[in-house]
Amino acid sequence: MTADTPSPRPDTSPQLLLGIESSCDETACAIVVDGRVVVSNVVASQIAEHARFGGVVPEIASRAHIEAINTVIEQTLTQADKTWDDLAAVAVTHEPGLIGSLLIGLMAGKTIAWAKNLPLVGVNHVCAHAYAAALDEPEPVEYPAVALICSGGHTALYHCQSPLDMTRLGSTIDDAAGEAFDKVATILNLPYPGGPSIDKTSREGNPHAVDFPRSLLKGQSLDFSFSGLKTAVLYYVNGIPTTKKPRSNPKPKPKPQRPVGIENFSAQQVADIAASFQQAVVDTLAIKLRRAIQQTGAKTILLGGGVAANSALRDTIQALADKLGCSLRKPAMKYCTDNAAMIAGLGYHYLQAGQLADLRLSATATVRR
Repeated sequence: MTADTPSPRPDTSPQLLLGIESSCDETACAIVVDGRVVVSNVVASQIAEHARFGGVVPEIASRAHIEAINTVIEQTLTQADKTWDDLAAVAVTHEPGLIGSLLIGLMAGKTIAWAKNLPLVGVNHVCAHAYAAALDEPEPVEYPAVALICSGGHTALYHCQSPLDMTRLGSTIDDAAGEAFDKVATILNLPYPGGPSIDKTSREGNPHAVDFPRSLLKGQSLDFSFSGLKTAVLYYVNGIPTTKKPRSNPKPKPKPQRPVGIENFSAQQVADIAASFQQAVVDTLAIKLRRAIQQTGAKTILLGGGVAANSALRDTIQALADKLGCSLRKPAMKYCTDNAAMIAGLGYHYLQAGQLADLRLSATATVRR
């Protein structure tokens, strides 16, 4: 054994993995048994620190991770009533995410692996979201599957042959779905984070009140684009026309006057805008997912990421799965947003496959698959 490569411990049954997640604004740690049974799951949220900015500030996130990481790890062991000797390995997020945030969790994982002589596993955050639906479930996921991952930083479709074999089919070319939710919530003066606020407000609104665009791109593209939709909401609120007047009709019929500036909209009108925006996002995600299923022939759908907690999306994808004769695996609400249980869960499969990292494991901000 060298200082750079912890020696793997003999296989034990059951195997407990410690997972660490710090890719964005949640400092999280969990212990998971055999990849599925979560025995402890601790998350330190930074929502209060970022709320006044309407989004995550990387420098603030990094500092908050430094302050929380040791406490979160200690609480995880205490909650599970386990010691370091009970662990089979340490799994840690090393890509993608905010580089400063990733480094905090990665260094903690490396330190534990070195100090406690535990194998180290590097986990891709997006791939872990695709695995989250397997947590605390009695039956494993049936593959092949199509995974729809939609969160604040990522919106993508994957063809999954196994937990470790994922091929990206399409991804966002601009804003992620969760980012669009946050920005539109700001436009509508709704609280941060935008996803839960718009979901709640939309329940009182008419999803057909405003005909916002669905950007499907050319042909049968599986990529996403939500920047134009976000801009359409901004233009609508500020009374800016999004289409030109037809030349063949120099005197179009005047349209009914409506408020300009969100402060002049009633609560019902805000709810209608929120519901119409949400419906446009959900429709787009569902259309792309349907295309992916038709192209791959997969019979299992995996839903993951923070936006997977959206009630309209969950209902719509369930209806789509039923129509196509597919099995839908969606994570429990607590495993939709960033958490370390999904890191430890997927890390178990890497450990079983012998795909270990050493202390040279680096953090990467971008998606590489």
